[in-house]
Amino acid sequence: MAGLISATGASAGLNQQEIDKRVDKLLNQMTLEEKVGQMAQVTIDLLCEGPDVYSNYEPLRIDKNILKKAIEHYKIGSVLNVPSGKALTREKWYEIISEIQNASMKELKIPMLYGIDAIHGNNYTAGCTLFPQQIAMAASFNRGLVRKGAEITAYETRASNTPWTFSPVLDLGLNPEWPRMWETFGEDPYLASQLGVEMVKGYEGDGKEGAIDVNHVASCLKHFLGYSAAVSGKDRTPAILSENVLREYHLPSFQKAIEAGARSIMVNSGLTNGLPLHADYNILTKLLKEELGFKGVVVTDWMDIVNICSRDHVAATQKEAVKLSVNAGIDMSMIPYNFDFCDYLIQLVNEGEVKMSRIDDAVRRILKMKMELGLFEKPNTHYNDYPKFGCKEFEKASYDAACEVITLLKNENQLLPLTKGKNILICGPNANSMRTLNGGWSYSWQGDKAPEFTEKYNTIFEALQLKNKGGKVTYMPGVSYKMDGKYWEEYEDRFAETVAAAKESDYVVLCLGENSYTEKPGDLQDLYISDLQTEMAKAIAKAGKPVVLVLNEGRPRIISKFESQMNAVVQTYLPGNFGGDALADILFGEVNPSGKLPYTYPRYPNSLTNYWHKYSEEQKKAGGVYNYEADYHPQYEFGEGLSYTTFEYSNLRLSSSVYTVNQPVNITVTVKNSGKVAGKESVLLYVSDLVASLAPDMKRLRAFDKIALQPGESKEVTFTIQPKELSFIGLDNQPKLEPGEFEVSVGGLKQKFTLK
Repeated sequence: MAGLISATGASAGLNQQEIDKRVDKLLNQMTLEEKVGQMAQVTIDLLCEGPDVYSNYEPLRIDKNILKKAIEHYKIGSVLNVPSGKALTREKWYEIISEIQNASMKELKIPMLYGIDAIHGNNYTAGCTLFPQQIAMAASFNRGLVRKGAEITAYETRASNTPWTFSPVLDLGLNPEWPRMWETFGEDPYLASQLGVEMVKGYEGDGKEGAIDVNHVASCLKHFLGYSAAVSGKDRTPAILSENVLREYHLPSFQKAIEAGARSIMVNSGLTNGLPLHADYNILTKLLKEELGFKGVVVTDWMDIVNICSRDHVAATQKEAVKLSVNAGIDMSMIPYNFDFCDYLIQLVNEGEVKMSRIDDAVRRILKMKMELGLFEKPNTHYNDYPKFGCKEFEKASYDAACEVITLLKNENQLLPLTKGKNILICGPNANSMRTLNGGWSYSWQGDKAPEFTEKYNTIFEALQLKNKGGKVTYMPGVSYKMDGKYWEEYEDRFAETVAAAKESDYVVLCLGENSYTEKPGDLQDLYISDLQTEMAKAIAKAGKPVVLVLNEGRPRIISKFESQMNAVVQTYLPGNFGGDALADILFGEVNPSGKLPYTYPRYPNSLTNYWHKYSEEQKKAGGVYNYEADYHPQYEFGEGLSYTTFEYSNLRLSSSVYTVNQPVNITVTVKNSGKVAGKESVLLYVSDLVASLAPDMKRLRAFDKIALQPGESKEVTFTIQPKELSFIGLDNQPKLEPGEFEVSVGGLKQKFTLK
């Protein structure tokens, strides 16, 4: 991505020391009202003409009176979100943000900081390049691929005159009940840490300090901390987590991304151990700012200072909620619909309830990020300066990513790849939908506006139709989603006719999964895939023809009621605009699948166990008494993923059998493509601590790499693990590295070593 356009603006040449001096000088000149305004972030809907703060008139226009109030009276420092609830053109983004920026620079001499949820591409701009969602990108196990996607997203976000993205999500995807699982990198702390770092570097560039050039944006890690661990599995509901568990599993991904230079962080919207994270001084100040040394901006999630009072009942008044959150360590409030936060905070400072030193700390962080982004010299970036926006090169990168994430989970009797020229029936609610390929945060919050922007791309049906030369592809839905209803609402759509057509086909490609959703609207009551889709799968299977089950879903919906009747199973996750093309190429063998599951695919709703579980969760292995299916028995395990070729692992060796705490563990394994076609293989290395003072996990991913091999080709893959990486968090909440025996496993091979 280097050299797309040249960096401009005076801040591009400033180092961190120079930026800090400029920030301190400006801070000393500001009034209390100006400082508090910098800490306030409102939604763009509040600033646009419309019947209320939740909707806008067309054509979209800034309400000049409200903008004047926001900037001249309240000195607002940040704006977020997309007006009218759906994507805008680059030209419209430039128009509305420029108007806001020009007003801010004229009145305050301080630029506005505009933020957007560009999470898998600049998904709120028409014509943008959309990549597979994060859970899919995790299935690639490819650091470079993740970084390239973030680089392109940053470029196209700047092309829309926006310098800040609320991404990546570094919560762990632990529980498939949680509606934001697909926004994560999956269930493993190491995988999330590694890919999170790549995403931050892709967004922000290589430099940890100093300026961010105009091809890059500020990242925002979310959601700190433990957001995904809600007991109920539902969004924004309470979690109960001991501190050592928080530190062992949930903290590493954030810590590594902070070390990589992330400029901002968003706070967990829920409760942990009964306390809203937005009011938790120990988490936001003691842990994040002091222990981890985070120097960036801490921003709330949507309305979450308000929620401390109205939802969580931890504060009696909104003013008290502001006091609790700012004193806890919040730097910027995503208000978003009014200016009450500013009034309350000014009162609290004047009353001595919030110290001026806390205000100065928050504002210093905000001004620093604005200067690092070069906004003082160049508050706007013009779309004409970004000629590669939506280009073929970027589209190819999105297609390549989709090819590399799609995961083959089952392939009985080598059914796949399919033979071209046959009669294929494609059916199911996800067979002919761009909305379901992209998921939420795609042109609109819930992804429901996607059809308005995706006419030029191919659904799964359309892609198969183009590829099946000399054959016939018939589409019948059988089951369809109610596109104007709740995401889970479905209806029979030519059901009997579809089943009859299956009997006349050579192959059936059955596309099941979910409609688009995210956040609270995506909560569910039953993790099984829907009753209607289950009924359809069973009916199609009875037709007696080979069935390829294509899963297009944000989380693993349980399929055990009919999985055994499917001849092949392919997981596409949410693969983006080129997911249909990539899948078609995989189904016909033009691309060899190489994705691997970044989570454990459960077999039953009451058996939601992650791969790194404790030994006691496999008690059937202790003897015959407990040998029953309620133990760890997933549908598919973390790291599973088939290929059209075969890979042989051999010659696993360690540099020693005994190590000291200061001696790196070097591990080498040989991987050979023993099949007949070229392929890519993710080499996953696990380490097991065999005995520890706290019950150890059965195994943990400690290293991975992705390699490409031609038929017959072999490669040696070497990993180096520092002993401190094998430590665990003890009950005193400190890392513990205990002497004893460890076991390395990779590709079915195992070796033990001793740590002294």
